[in-house]
Amino acid sequence: MDRLRPPKPSIPKGWPLQPLSLIAYLAVGVGLGILSLRWQVAESLQAGQVLIWADFTTPLWTIAIGILTNVSCALLGCYLVLRRMSLLGDAISHSVLPGLAIGFLLTGELTGWPMFLGAMVLGVLTSVLTQVIANLGKVSEDTSMGVVFTSLFAVGVVLIMAFARRAHIDAECILYGQIDYAALNLPVANWPQVPAAVWTLSATLAATLLYVLVLWKELKIVAFDPALAAAMGLSVPVVHYSLMAMVACVSVASFEAVGSILVVAMLIVPAATAALVTDRLSWMLAWAATFGIVSAVFGYVLAAATATSVAGMMAVVAGVQLAVAVVLGPNYGLVSRWLRNLSLAVRIASEDVIARLYREEERRGQGSGLRVQESGVGSRESGVGGLVRWLAGWRLARENWVLADQVGSLRLTNEGRTAARNLVRAHRLWEAYLDTHFDLPRDHLHDAAERMEHFLDPQLQAELDAELAGVQTDPHGKAIPRGDD
Repeated sequence: MDRLRPPKPSIPKGWPLQPLSLIAYLAVGVGLGILSLRWQVAESLQAGQVLIWADFTTPLWTIAIGILTNVSCALLGCYLVLRRMSLLGDAISHSVLPGLAIGFLLTGELTGWPMFLGAMVLGVLTSVLTQVIANLGKVSEDTSMGVVFTSLFAVGVVLIMAFARRAHIDAECILYGQIDYAALNLPVANWPQVPAAVWTLSATLAATLLYVLVLWKELKIVAFDPALAAAMGLSVPVVHYSLMAMVACVSVASFEAVGSILVVAMLIVPAATAALVTDRLSWMLAWAATFGIVSAVFGYVLAAATATSVAGMMAVVAGVQLAVAVVLGPNYGLVSRWLRNLSLAVRIASEDVIARLYREEERRGQGSGLRVQESGVGSRESGVGGLVRWLAGWRLARENWVLADQVGSLRLTNEGRTAARNLVRAHRLWEAYLDTHFDLPRDHLHDAAERMEHFLDPQLQAELDAELAGVQTDPHGKAIPRGDD
């Protein structure tokens, strides 16, 4: 009876529409963004001046920095979303601030391994303290998380204000970032003229990809079933804390360029959007990266057009994509769910009609019919109910299940009679099954069977028939029709 459970909506493995739709979305999004950028650059130039490559250099490097940041965050964010640890990503991105401050105080430098090491240690410490306070304090994990990351963030602010006031680690840099100027921060060498942030974030993205590839199996199992991972001998704490360290590493690598707003948004929003589009982890990672890329391109274009924060606009574009996925997502979107429910309602309504006609033939003889008004189709009622009845009538005609005579009565065709016989057979088999295996009053059986008859395929009907050892009648004494040979 496990097959009676409704299947979880998902895109079948190997379905060609999945890669095609991803490639199309990426191509259209990036293409439109680049065209819009070209138009904006052209508008800013004097009339008649020819566009040259240098006019695009700064905008393209800025977009590249956004893409590198967004993709790195989105890939790790998928595992945070799957493990329902989204707030922990937010906590780590804020609580690494003391690690940055301590690294600066020890070395006097704003870059280098001490900064990364301090951030990674604080990221892991955030996760450890969250678990310790939740266990010892007997409070919920989200409560302990809120206490830990706000306290550590406050400690970082105090350290900066007290000992590193002259350093370029100010609130504006931490919150908003400097992505607008990151493309102008070129290395000392004349060649290649690549911004320093691109080198740092490229290395971060490469490390992230390497981490995901090397620990693909471990991350996947821990994300979906930590208990199974532990039973298989995998070290769940090691995988967990390595993920926290990577989140901290990506956060600190992105702070100076894009600020915490974009880091927090890109850790969660693209991954959450991808979860609404697909059910497979590999495609989820690909979609999350795609949403991050499109956010970077369109975020910069819209920010340039509206003269606002580039990092903030990238986060806004990511939020817009999430809102669209909530409405139009193929699996869990509001529209797709409404259409699935409407399709199911239409199918049930049309099947109810032919089942009613079949019982009418049993009572009055083959060829008997019902008036259209009695059948429940073709109603002029407004709203969803009227739409369902109208579509049910259209489905009956399309399937050639019924015919209407000159006096306005509906009668079953041969195809309709066969379909109706299977429905009535499923109904009465289910009633007999409930009566045999459950202690229920017989007047309670009909309503349950009325619902289940629409979900019992011929194979399940055969299994029920075998379970009932060939019972010929239902609990009410009506004959159970034979199935199709």
